Amino acid sequence: MNLLPVKEHLKELLSKQLNTAISSIELQAVGGGSINETYRVSFNAGQQFFLKLNSKTKFPGLFEKEKNGLDFLARHHCIQTPSVIFSATIDNYQLLLLHWIDRGIRNESFWQIFGEQLARLHHVNDEHFGFVEDNFMGSLPQSNEPTIDWPTFFIHHRLQPQIEMATARQLLQKTHTVAFESLFLKLNSVFDAVRPSLLHGDLWSGNFMCDERSLPVLIDPAVYFGHRSMDLAMTTLFGGFDKSFYESYNYHFPFPSNYHEQWEICNLYPLLIHLNLFGSSYLHQITDTLNKFR
Repeated sequence: MNLLPVKEHLKELLSKQLNTAISSIELQAVGGGSINETYRVSFNAGQQFFLKLNSKTKFPGLFEKEKNGLDFLARHHCIQTPSVIFSATIDNYQLLLLHWIDRGIRNESFWQIFGEQLARLHHVNDEHFGFVEDNFMGSLPQSNEPTIDWPTFFIHHRLQPQIEMATARQLLQKTHTVAFESLFLKLNSVFDAVRPSLLHGDLWSGNFMCDERSLPVLIDPAVYFGHRSMDLAMTTLFGGFDKSFYESYNYHFPFPSNYHEQWEICNLYPLLIHLNLFGSSYLHQITDTLNKFR
């Protein structure tokens, strides 16, 4: 990619945003993104930012929606997020510029604070499940149409779109869709009637950081109001979080008695996402869960 137009545009945008002259700007590629190009931005040999770049046509509105989600989380002052400088488009690219966060050490207090702060976030409620706009889960569109009850929202705006996509790609067979239909009939008895909680929406181990003060920072959200078990379930995928995180959360916002069942069912959504993005290696986990609830 030719970064010269990006650098020139960044200089102009930063100069206006920060009301300062930009004498020099440097971009250094960093890892951490599966669908985005990511860079450390340094200017005037001092301040640093984190830059995400992607196609503006392949994933239209991806960064604007991420910006809105980060701003929405920050507005509630429950848990830290990177400050958004701006989102913009340059030629055929979209970009998101965030404050740079130096990484720190995850000590015992980190996990306890993380559990407490996530519980506080989940105490933020709304009248409907969903959000003011649709957004993305990874690189796949996610519908957030406001819905009055959780099972309806979960079926029609989380599971069903992914089931239809996987079926069209021949990643799911008729036996799977029948098992999902059977599961749908059980959801009202599995999930307690709760008010919608503000969720990060994609809370796996790659989507949070520990800053230099050993405090948690949420990144890459897929924000909506949903059942809190969605966030908690995702923390158990790909290795899980530290035990003290769950103990702290449970102290501040006790789990329901059948939380294991809820978490297994909730994880069908990210597993379906991974099935559609990365292929059949995730099918056995989906099948195992469906078999448990036949």
